[in-house]
Amino acid sequence: MSDIQISAAFDSGNIEVLSIDGTEARLAIRRDRDSDFFQWFHFRVSGAGGRELTLRITGLNQSAYPLGWSRYNAAVSEDRHFWGRAASQWDESREGGTLTVTYRPSGDLAWLAYFAPYSMERHHDLIARAASAGSAEYRCLGTTLDGQPIDCLEMGVGPVQVWLYARQHPGETMAEWWMEGALELLNAPASSVARELRRRCRFHIVPNANPDGSRRGHLRTNAIGVNLNREWHNPTAERSPEVLGLRSAMDASGVDFAMDVHGDEAIPAVFLAGFEGIPSLKPEQRDGYNRFAELLERRTPDFQTRLGYPVAQPGKGNLTMSTNQVAERFGCVAMTLEMPFKDHNPAPAPRQEWSPERSKQLGRDCLGALLEWLVERERAA
Repeated sequence: MSDIQISAAFDSGNIEVLSIDGTEARLAIRRDRDSDFFQWFHFRVSGAGGRELTLRITGLNQSAYPLGWSRYNAAVSEDRHFWGRAASQWDESREGGTLTVTYRPSGDLAWLAYFAPYSMERHHDLIARAASAGSAEYRCLGTTLDGQPIDCLEMGVGPVQVWLYARQHPGETMAEWWMEGALELLNAPASSVARELRRRCRFHIVPNANPDGSRRGHLRTNAIGVNLNREWHNPTAERSPEVLGLRSAMDASGVDFAMDVHGDEAIPAVFLAGFEGIPSLKPEQRDGYNRFAELLERRTPDFQTRLGYPVAQPGKGNLTMSTNQVAERFGCVAMTLEMPFKDHNPAPAPRQEWSPERSKQLGRDCLGALLEWLVERERAA
């Protein structure tokens, strides 16, 4: 029986091959450079010949979020367009914590990943489409340590300054799928939601705030192992040019509404995290955040408010994190949107679980909720 071949030598690839025997392989995930974080994987299997694969990813008790492996199924694709799920079993007692993935491809090739990847090539296609659609203007907020541009798209003529940004943590690829859905809506000529949002708002959209980590196959950090979502209090060109570019642009425009889009490894649901612990919290900020959550929950079953992170105590908010820093700095409504790597258990979809398609639709739903939120605010003024 011939051995399969495994490769991760491509954009966002990450896996180390420990051994291969026929259609079975022992694997490990490479850590983010200069960091202890690891959880993202993305690799290709060839030579399968329609045989059942048994792929054991080992050493996962030391990963960033070991609780994320329980009841998790790996993402898999044979054409790199449709991403389903491969049956996966978690055993914390085997080889330092092992996820065993079993899958029988129809042909020779299969790609597996922690979540459906969003490549830098696809990112550049997204930027090109949006910038050439006629309603968006392109702006570069600076360059990364690897020399990549920090891309920003701006659109709308209204006075409300809205900032949407994603993938501070590069392995959370559902965040850029969300951005693709949001941008498709905002650029749709026949969409009344887009028209009314562009009339009321000036949008500043950063689909990928961590290009270096994305290309390198990192889970959580940039080119030198820095967690960007802990840099917002004092970003520097040497450690975090991505945050420095973003925050400086925010200082120039002001911020009225901000959403930082992420993914969560352990919680099987979509939820929001707010800024309740910031020192200068104002009642109207808190009420605006809560009302947006109510509107979004009413709009889609792919969002809920029961599960989420613990709320920070008054005055204890971590100002190194973007949502807290932005809410404190600008007195605005800011939030972190979290999507699951698993499924949204309140409304499950077993074939794909949480998926690129659902991420894109949630982007559209969030913009619909934003329009309702703005209309209510206008009527109350």
